[in-house]
Amino acid sequence: MRTLCAKHLDTLGDRREIDASADYAQFISPGVIATMLGFPEKDEDLFRDFVHLVLNLVDLLPEVRGAMFLPMAEYFDAQIEDHLQNPRDDFTSYLLNVEVGGQKLAPEHVRGTMVLTLIAGIDTTWSAIGSAIWHLAQNPDDLARLVNEPDLMPVAVEEFLRFYAPVTMARMVKEDMDFYGCPMKKDDWVLLGFPAANRDPEVFEDADKFVIDRSINRHAAFGLGIHRCVGSNLARMELRVAIEEFIARYPRFELSDPGAVTWAPGQVRGPRAIPLRVLATN
Repeated sequence: MRTLCAKHLDTLGDRREIDASADYAQFISPGVIATMLGFPEKDEDLFRDFVHLVLNLVDLLPEVRGAMFLPMAEYFDAQIEDHLQNPRDDFTSYLLNVEVGGQKLAPEHVRGTMVLTLIAGIDTTWSAIGSAIWHLAQNPDDLARLVNEPDLMPVAVEEFLRFYAPVTMARMVKEDMDFYGCPMKKDDWVLLGFPAANRDPEVFEDADKFVIDRSINRHAAFGLGIHRCVGSNLARMELRVAIEEFIARYPRFELSDPGAVTWAPGQVRGPRAIPLRVLATN
């Protein structure tokens, strides 16, 4: 993970004007997931296309969007075939060989888990890393504390996750019901506002304030209950290391053009353009 971060930071050289999302954050989670699944690093652009299709094009007509899934299905089938012919020590080969109740997983189960790992593991963490850097670019006191107090990082990561929760999940209504005066019908889609839950004043003191050393922080950024994010600890590690490596290289920076910051649409929210001016380097 640190080698991956350093590689992308090295490509920036001595530049004083960078885009922290396009030049850095967007590369971190695809690199991690590609390594984990045993996919070629050169295919990272494809991964971002797959994520865009699944998460950002949900409003297209089913007959239009459905046809767009064919290249993704063919890609994953090719990866499965390659791993069957050339087994190695990665998550894809593990899925192909693991047994549940004495039976190997069905091919569609293997492919579905691979797709879920790729889709759920890229856009979400990319967004969390970007939001953290965006925050630090506007809050030099918080940046200085992280640079000078490295032991604060695990606590700060939880506050980044709480305050800038990147995911809003949807659930389907099981049966007709009335929820606090709001009628819900069977098969309706309902968005669960994890970011809103994380600003609940009944749960968090100064809920609308970012507190970098917040000690009590039972946030819902990864969901709750049986649907809690299975990759939460991987995401935490990626967010922590990505920030540590970035601020180690750039201990002081600021937004160069706040009006040029752009954000992703859809269920996952994070900055897609973060123009920065580097003020100090190591």
